[in-house]
Amino acid sequence: MRPPSESFRSLGSTGLSCHPLGFGCYRIAEGNNEHEAALRDYLDRGGNLIDTSTNYMDGQSEIIVGRVVRDYDRERVIVVTKGGYIQGQNMRLARSRSFPEVVEYGEGIWHCIHPEFLDTQIVLSLERLQLESIDVFLLHNPEYYLSLRAHHAPLEAADHDEFYRRIRQAFLFLEEQVAKGKIRWYGISSNNFGLSRSQPERTSVERCLAQAEEIATDHHFRVVQLPINLYESGGALERSDSGETVLKFCRRHGIGVLANRPLNAFWRNQLIRLADFASPGGIAGGMQELLALLRPLRDHEQRLSGGLGVSVLAGRAANLAGVLERMVPQAGSVDHWEEVVGRYVIAPLQGWVEESSRQYGSNAFWSVWLQEYLSLIRSTFEDIERFVQARQQSRSDAVRATIYEAGYPRGPASLSQIALNLLTSLDGLSCVLVGMRRRRYVDDALQCLGLPSVEALSVLAHFQRHLQP
Repeated sequence: MRPPSESFRSLGSTGLSCHPLGFGCYRIAEGNNEHEAALRDYLDRGGNLIDTSTNYMDGQSEIIVGRVVRDYDRERVIVVTKGGYIQGQNMRLARSRSFPEVVEYGEGIWHCIHPEFLDTQIVLSLERLQLESIDVFLLHNPEYYLSLRAHHAPLEAADHDEFYRRIRQAFLFLEEQVAKGKIRWYGISSNNFGLSRSQPERTSVERCLAQAEEIATDHHFRVVQLPINLYESGGALERSDSGETVLKFCRRHGIGVLANRPLNAFWRNQLIRLADFASPGGIAGGMQELLALLRPLRDHEQRLSGGLGVSVLAGRAANLAGVLERMVPQAGSVDHWEEVVGRYVIAPLQGWVEESSRQYGSNAFWSVWLQEYLSLIRSTFEDIERFVQARQQSRSDAVRATIYEAGYPRGPASLSQIALNLLTSLDGLSCVLVGMRRRRYVDDALQCLGLPSVEALSVLAHFQRHLQP
């Protein structure tokens, strides 16, 4: 199923036309067959904009994009990538060379948009993407400079002046890359474009455009990217320097706008997933439910020392149930749980099992106990995922209720489809970038295009009023 050509949108004044939904590659990696199948499904069903970055999965995201895109008509697919982060391979590169103006934000995370560093990133991106030219290259979250300065002292006008000087310097370099045919268009991805003017770390599309216009009247700064969702809707609602919202300003100046985080909202230091996780109206899991699902695992662990006749590992008896009892309530989402379980649960557990097996491997009780234990762990983890989903669903139900209060038409659409439909209904928004790591995510997202357009601004404004204390 391909969308009608009239549903495609102009990406600013670049001359490129894009599908309303883009394939976001934040957690897409080479070697994952499920990720590749989802990307191919998106392209086969008419999608044409792929957003990746040099630091997504430490370059593996660009590699899978390059390998898949070569099987499709190059003129039809728009490839967006980004540069600026110094992590992983880039950290090793930066430690071996001395790049100017590096922002050493924290342990394992630096940032740089100096031309000397950006040059290495474009070379590496072209190699991994197997392309002769990148359609759109974005500076990736350059506001790290402002954030670091704000850690040490209140930001002053001079800090912002230096920030935009660095932006201009990067733009000069990117114009040279356009002239060389390495990139076609460039822009900025900033999480701070939609902040209110009262927030010191806010970044200004107007001032960025002014830097480009000082360089050349026919500049190639034509794309910006920022978070837009129900919770983070400043790009659609907050008035900026010009008195217009980011969306209105960009539309008037021919700048394409890509929205990221449409379904993953950051609000009050929480990650909120705008999706359904169980049947709407389901009962959220509470502590008693968690203790009940952990009870079989706890009982089995308590049988270990008695069965062996010794205190296991000098007092380090298996206590996974206790660990899970403490950790699971802190999981804000299934995605969050998946991230922490491998590092803080599975890896230590594997070490404990290996050490215990070396000591008790010849004990018949241990062998039988371990097999039952591993089976119990698998079933417990499945129960925990459903438990976390149930807890998330109560919030999803509350979000849906607020949207309906704002006048959104009731219907069978999933919460993720409603959230995406709101964004695709916004004037001035070129493309909504969606993380579609699985084919079912692709299917769910594309169904939003069959929903009628709505008065998105009024719904977003109502939702924001609801959030205010």
